[in-house]
Amino acid sequence: MRTQRSDRGGRGRTAVPVREAGAPLVAATSAQARRIRDVDALRGFALLGILLVNVQTMAGPYVGQEASGAVGERVAAWLVTALVSSKFYLLFAFLFGYSFTLQARSAEREGAGFAGRTLRRLLCLWCLGLAHAVLLFPGDILMTYAVLGFVLFAMRGAAPLVAVRAAVVLLVCLGVLLLGKGVLTYVTTAPGAGAAADTAGAVADYRGDPASVVHANLRQWRELLAGDLLYMPHILAAFLMGLAAGERRVLAEFDRYRGLARRVVVYGLPAGLIGGVVTAMCHNGPLDARWSGVGAAVGVFAAPVLAVAYGCGLLLLLRTRHGRRTAEVLAAAGRVALTNYLTQSLVMALVFTGYGFALYGRVGLVPVLAGCFVLCAGQLALSAWLVRRFRCGPVEWVLHTVTRGRRT
Repeated sequence: MRTQRSDRGGRGRTAVPVREAGAPLVAATSAQARRIRDVDALRGFALLGILLVNVQTMAGPYVGQEASGAVGERVAAWLVTALVSSKFYLLFAFLFGYSFTLQARSAEREGAGFAGRTLRRLLCLWCLGLAHAVLLFPGDILMTYAVLGFVLFAMRGAAPLVAVRAAVVLLVCLGVLLLGKGVLTYVTTAPGAGAAADTAGAVADYRGDPASVVHANLRQWRELLAGDLLYMPHILAAFLMGLAAGERRVLAEFDRYRGLARRVVVYGLPAGLIGGVVTAMCHNGPLDARWSGVGAAVGVFAAPVLAVAYGCGLLLLLRTRHGRRTAEVLAAAGRVALTNYLTQSLVMALVFTGYGFALYGRVGLVPVLAGCFVLCAGQLALSAWLVRRFRCGPVEWVLHTVTRGRRT
């Protein structure tokens, strides 16, 4: 068990008046409340970005493609790539790593075995992800989080600087690999060449009965697996950055880092946006498909910068007079983020597959994105109602119960 800090342990053993002994506990409770609010608010913020990306897979093979015709569709796809894609899942991954340190401290305070809790939590998360991928959304991220969670557990004792260096190495290696692959593709591919995707089978399956939807999910899951494995270093790097930030208690003591956060926004936001624009130009035009690999390499470096700038900007805004109410709304959604994440997939499956209205491939990107904002607004309202009446969401309750090995 990790040794407590001297400033905390000393107070616990010294005979002092009750009022003085209680004062540090009040301060700690207040700091913990702010920390939890910031973590949850960032999660609630990330939910919208994740939905805007995931819906393009769920809505059909033609959504967001340049060939879809209308200028509005192409502009919408371009903006999502530049501003959203790969940014918000990294923010979620950062928070996963940060929360890992909170869970470790919670286990330490309660005298519970952290290894057992972690094993049960990750196995439960993997099972939830498996059901999610098979039944609802083949682009599930929970199984990847669960697998990489074991790497995070193995590195739990690493110094923050070591974790940051490891994250940088992972990003550089992945970026160089993708850049080399992208340059090779550009050099060896003729202009205008590209493999035409056979989407007829997927369209028929997703518009069919529930059994055909499951079959389509399994097939698409296998097709996405290679990409998931390739981008694991990207997610692990975000995990490690979150782990380092958690050890430094960055969100618990964010006021100490306000100056740094402002500089991150001032310099990181334009740099990340430039990288996002380059990525969108490679993926969505005007550059042709040969540039896609180069755009992916640029995105490896630009997406984390923009994700951090988004997060810092939001935390600064939440500390303004007008941002306090927004913080409460976002934090409520973040407290039940796992329930909201799975509910998003359920709603999309009911709308676009044979589970419900079977609109797969029949709706353009602009109305689809508009529907995402409506869905998120509904989730914000429902989350606020839910946290006023219950300690956690239904899926969070299952995860907490399995993690602790008892009902909570």
